[in-house]
Amino acid sequence: MSAATVSYSRRVRELLAGSLSSVEAGESQDVESLVTELVSCLNFLSENVASNASCEQDNDATSNASDDDEHVNDAALNASYDEQENDVIQVLDEISKFLSSPQMDQDVIDALSFELPKVISKLAGLSSRCLEFVEEIVDRFVEACNPRDMLSVLCEALDAARVSLSLSSSSTPLLHGLSKVFISVRRRHYEQLRVAVPVVLNVLKDMSLEPNMQVEGLFDKALGIAVSIKDVALKLEKEEGTKVRCLLGLYVMQITAVLSVSIKDKVASGVPLVMQLKPLLTFCGLTHIGLITGNDAERLLTTVSKADDDDDDFLNSFNDIKLGASLLFIWARISPEVADLANDLNELQSNPVKRWLAYGMLKYILASGDLLWEFKRHTVEVLLDIVRGVTPSQCNEQIDCSQYTTSIYAALQAVTLVIMYAPDADLRKKTFEALKRIISDIPVPQRFDVLKALVTNSQSSTMRGILLDQVKNNMSTSSLQATDCDAHVTELVELVLKPPHGGPPLFPDQSDEVLAALNLYRFALLNVLRESEAGKETSRGGSSGFLSKKTLERDYKGWLLPLRSIVSGSIAENQRQKDHDQESSLEILCILNRIESLLYWCIELVEERLKSS
Repeated sequence: MSAATVSYSRRVRELLAGSLSSVEAGESQDVESLVTELVSCLNFLSENVASNASCEQDNDATSNASDDDEHVNDAALNASYDEQENDVIQVLDEISKFLSSPQMDQDVIDALSFELPKVISKLAGLSSRCLEFVEEIVDRFVEACNPRDMLSVLCEALDAARVSLSLSSSSTPLLHGLSKVFISVRRRHYEQLRVAVPVVLNVLKDMSLEPNMQVEGLFDKALGIAVSIKDVALKLEKEEGTKVRCLLGLYVMQITAVLSVSIKDKVASGVPLVMQLKPLLTFCGLTHIGLITGNDAERLLTTVSKADDDDDDFLNSFNDIKLGASLLFIWARISPEVADLANDLNELQSNPVKRWLAYGMLKYILASGDLLWEFKRHTVEVLLDIVRGVTPSQCNEQIDCSQYTTSIYAALQAVTLVIMYAPDADLRKKTFEALKRIISDIPVPQRFDVLKALVTNSQSSTMRGILLDQVKNNMSTSSLQATDCDAHVTELVELVLKPPHGGPPLFPDQSDEVLAALNLYRFALLNVLRESEAGKETSRGGSSGFLSKKTLERDYKGWLLPLRSIVSGSIAENQRQKDHDQESSLEILCILNRIESLLYWCIELVEERLKSS
């Protein structure tokens, strides 16, 4: 036994014995000072442990020794580690024996319970034996002390553990103890859980960010808390039981998000874990159609919000529940063992409102920068499943879609991100198909407004070009003919050809959107001219509309002629640079020539109309 072991273990034994003697002598102040000194001693020990661990990591990172020297260093480090582990085990053993003594006084246990869990949890990560000792000590406090007091103590210790070097190991005995405390609480269960659950979620989220975190270990901790909350709910009736079930449902959604984000390898590895959540979903009354439409999340939030309307911190701890709810649906898509989605998909295909709600939920996955691309691939395939067989004519124009357009718009924005950044062509192709089908699923009165917003707010020239093509394609199908969209085409074209920030469009950077804008403008001109010649001239193409002399002169002098000069200059400049970088210049020239050809076509159409007006 080392001198350090004798020193630490003897000092801890003396302080513990002194605290018991002080209580028996009625000297409460002495107990407080002895407990404070004990905490200082244990903190010093934990700091030495952390310091030695840090030094070992630095040595591993900077070692340039020979094989023989490295062997000697490893042997020395192992001996030092074993000695340190022995120090800690001896100290923890002293505490465990003291707390298990038949002569133990309740006042002493209470005094120690307020301080020791926080400090001894720092020693749990040294070895499996240390973890066992710490869990045993925490369990002893849970069994012997007031559950409400221990809930506060363990929550405070968990908060403190968030800044430790090894949150996963430090939090393990605390979470284990907390799961037992939940069941031991005798009254005001929901209020106690409301305090503890946000702390647990914060710890689990921090753990998921650790570089060497094991997903299975994280899930086991999260599931242990969930099962404990379920056991509490089983004991309750009426309103409080309902609130605890709702809290559990929100917790399951949140940990699903944390678990999914923490998977960094293969998504399939998470299937056995998610399957363990099935009984909890059923217990909380959650269905996959309710999850994907967001109705379940809203229902649970509404229930708990009635009791917690002044507690924003509590509600903010569930900020990923919509991501978690949509991921629960995707997990079922990944593996039929999780759930059978056939009936749910049929319901989404036949119900426009539920489809629109589903778009809004799935955007949380598509917009997430923390999930593996495999999740987004499955999400795109779900979108295609939802809209499969749905045609624009099926979209009930009498259903008011206005309250869903903001959410659909956000979903389409997320879809465009996948199109731009997807790692492979197959996913980009599928996502583009989903984009087209979702757009066609928007009722005509709101469709052009959504497209206009997407074009206006896109920061990518290529994506603006794609979206402008969608405007044209929707006009060509006559689905937007009933709206006043021709009158608004000029707004979109002007956005590209005469940007609001000033200056002309830049070539070749903005070539895609300029080409699409001219193509849209030409199509709209031909469309209105054709209707005008057929005797269908309306306010869109009349003297005050799209074909009015004032509008055409503005377009001609304000956009088309200035753009012709810019394009001609760009072509000439690239002709001169062709000798320096022939391949790049030829590619740019091909694009500019296409723009020039389309531009002259638009100019001819406008000039002919101006001559006849």
